[in-house]
Amino acid sequence: MNPLYAGLEAGGTKFNCIAATGPNDIRAEARFPTTTPAETLGRVIEFFRRVQAEHGPLAALGIGSFGPVDPNPASPTFGYITTTPKPGWAQADIVGPLRAALGLPTAFDTDVNAAALGEWRWGAAQGLDTFVYLTIGTGIGGGVFVNGQLVHGLIHPELGHILIPRDPARDPFPGFCPFHGDCLEGLAAGPAIERRWGARAETLPPDHPAWELEAHYLALGLVSYICTLSPQRIILGGGVMSQPQIFPLLRAETQSLLNGYIQAPQIIEHSDTYIVPPGLGARAGMLGAVALAENEYQKSA
Repeated sequence: MNPLYAGLEAGGTKFNCIAATGPNDIRAEARFPTTTPAETLGRVIEFFRRVQAEHGPLAALGIGSFGPVDPNPASPTFGYITTTPKPGWAQADIVGPLRAALGLPTAFDTDVNAAALGEWRWGAAQGLDTFVYLTIGTGIGGGVFVNGQLVHGLIHPELGHILIPRDPARDPFPGFCPFHGDCLEGLAAGPAIERRWGARAETLPPDHPAWELEAHYLALGLVSYICTLSPQRIILGGGVMSQPQIFPLLRAETQSLLNGYIQAPQIIEHSDTYIVPPGLGARAGMLGAVALAENEYQKSA
């Protein structure tokens, strides 16, 4: 019998919990809003204790969290969310309370690194060794997988906070990022669309000018990642990317900005399989947390 793993996708808007052996064997799921750390983590503990009572022991816990976070196991603040602007969550310890309450081997990473791992294990990145996973939603974050490994480095990638050019004549909106203003997240995340146009992204019609501008900003980011990381594929998830009109616009704009410089058939001839949605759909982050747990269990075993 395959081990049963606990996965937690800790988001700034909601926490998603899952107990599974993999995408084809999901035993339980729960979603609830992100409130205070004590209340939200208490609900996580309650859910996984109930899972253990109903489905048997859990082998390990994987956590993919919104950030920035400290993913270094040797650090005294390992498992903490650090400089997030979300009220009440800066310097919040995520791993400590969960590990103490559940007693499980625990892996911790960014939510987007977790989703990247899930896509590599079961989704749209199977068979690749270098790719980028991005989520475009309440914020913009990116997981990077290079030469068969998740990238951490000094801390972890922050692909949503790269600085990109903004033409004030075309777009007078100054951006909403409290740290950088008009970085990629500040210009292209869901809240930027809503504040700029006065309506949520999912309510805008497909021919609204918001989508060409959104594709332009996202393509500026993708061109930077293509030129620096040379990914074999770029996977984009999140609520904004659930609008079907955005992918064709984004592929065309990325090709236009590259202007023939990168001579790779994957981009020139097959962009529809190069810039793609997650194979795991909306469960990419949750199942990525399961993949983190699976790795942790195998290491501890």
